[in-house]
Amino acid sequence: MATSKTGSKSAGGNAQKSGSGNGGPAKRGFAAMDENQQREIASKGGQAAHQKGTAHEFDSEEARRAGQKGGEAVSRNRAHMADIGRKGGESRQSASRAAAAAATSAGNVGGADKGGRQGTK
Repeated sequence: MATSKTGSKSAGGNAQKSGSGNGGPAKRGFAAMDENQQREIASKGGQAAHQKGTAHEFDSEEARRAGQKGGEAVSRNRAHMADIGRKGGESRQSASRAAAAAATSAGNVGGADKGGRQGTK
């Protein structure tokens, strides 16, 4: 009889701990609330800090320094910067091709007597 109690106890205990079904602990407290409730509570905390005078507010100089620091961190990743440059080049190339196609089609509609193709830079 002691064996069956221990067996059922451990099975019940495990079911309560896993809760979410993925093997991890069940969400509790703030994490278990829906997003709107969390936002509401966080908002009250921010309002209270402003009323108390302890809330941090960025001035323009501090914001500039923070942005510069972030930009320096991102630019250290050479592969990421290469990807950005490649995408920009592709975008510019496709825009240039689209503009050329539009100019060509507009030229054919209105002025067939112009003859030839206009050069591009």
